[in-house]
Amino acid sequence: MADETAAPLLPSATLIADAPRRNRFAFVCATLASMTTILMGYNLALMSGAQLFIREDLGLSDVQIEVLTGSMNLFMLVSILGAGWAADLLGRRGTLVLANAFLMAGALAMSAGGSYAALVAARFVTSIGVGFARVVAPVYNAEISPASTRGVLSSLLDMFINVGILLSYVSNYAFAGLPVHTGWRVMFAVGALPPVFLAAGVLAMPESPRWLMMRGRYGEARTVLVRTSDTPAEADLRLQEIKQAVEAPRAAGSSGGVWKEMLLRPTKSVRRILVCVVGVLFFQQASGIDAIVLYSPLVFQKSGMSSNSAILGAAIAVGVVKTCFILVATLFSDRIGRRPLLLASAAGSAVTLASLALTLCAGATSTVSTAACVTSVLAFVATFSVGFGPLAPAYSSEIIPLRLRAQGTSLGTAVNRVTCALVTMTFISLADWITMPGCFFLYAGVAAAAFVFVYLQLPETSGRSLEDMDELFAAK
Repeated sequence: MADETAAPLLPSATLIADAPRRNRFAFVCATLASMTTILMGYNLALMSGAQLFIREDLGLSDVQIEVLTGSMNLFMLVSILGAGWAADLLGRRGTLVLANAFLMAGALAMSAGGSYAALVAARFVTSIGVGFARVVAPVYNAEISPASTRGVLSSLLDMFINVGILLSYVSNYAFAGLPVHTGWRVMFAVGALPPVFLAAGVLAMPESPRWLMMRGRYGEARTVLVRTSDTPAEADLRLQEIKQAVEAPRAAGSSGGVWKEMLLRPTKSVRRILVCVVGVLFFQQASGIDAIVLYSPLVFQKSGMSSNSAILGAAIAVGVVKTCFILVATLFSDRIGRRPLLLASAAGSAVTLASLALTLCAGATSTVSTAACVTSVLAFVATFSVGFGPLAPAYSSEIIPLRLRAQGTSLGTAVNRVTCALVTMTFISLADWITMPGCFFLYAGVAAAAFVFVYLQLPETSGRSLEDMDELFAAK
């Protein structure tokens, strides 16, 4: 048994040789879980264009727009930090259903809001659902997926977030012609119906086998593993590994709770894992991606665009490029590996952000400078989306040990959202202080630091079992 525990999991290439046909049921389950995040992307990015009309309709100031746009990331901390507890209590599937309920309620409240205070309250309701979905969906995907396709299936999460972002841009453009008082309300109202169908789809999924094992429901866990593994032999291997991971803390007499084990008395491997989780999720947002997602209309205005239709059309192009390039990570993360894609993404982001800053430094705007600005924005979202976009949450979910996964993912996501809130709630004010080009030079420096961090700290995880990560990080 000691030899079997120490032996590394068979690489994904061997699994492919044993089972040429990948498991389709795992793909369906991961897709349904990931689709919940469409509404996360939709509700977060809808403010990008809706703010133009809300500002005019309700007479909001720049500071109020900043708070309304970015506050959801702070509000999310409530559900993000509670998502681990909810996922362990209700199960991964039950928490996703609850997330959809809050998303529907938030969309309805936002569309009916008649004042700044009402809109802030509606954003808070929406943030509860977004936080639950942001934490639990990647955990479910990592736990349901066989090792051979875990990179692909985990990347679905960010792809669907960006589908939601793209749909929000399309919604901005489609309803921009309506009266100012009505248009932005319709934009939010159309997001109220999809959660009903998504919740029904989530209920049709099986529960995570790791959660079932944590509850002592071994028979059900094995049934799910048989349905979601490439071969019966792999299902038995995954079952044994999960059983060992569940029983190890009990056998060692672990006490004091998960948070104490993570923060007060972490082992060497847990400490390194937390550094990697917090670091990669911090750099994902600190590089300024949401400044582009939420404020691209202001960036395009700065470059010389004056027509709302042209600005919103350019925003749609941003959404299309961002979504398409996520497919690169989805298709190649298991073949090339997570680390090379993260390195390429960080380096590309640093270069393209610096390019964007230079295009905005032009004193007089022209067709050429505007085109260069749009090209730089598109290049940035493309390079970001081949690595840091989809792989940061996927990487962090798969390296956290089972006993710490729900709460560890909550901690990393909380850092991610606080960082995002700092970026989105300060962008306009920071641009007034150090200029908009200065903002993007700052983000370029952060992206360069992210490259150094990935190079020095992050080992490759492709093809390894989720239960094998402790040894990998302890030996790093």
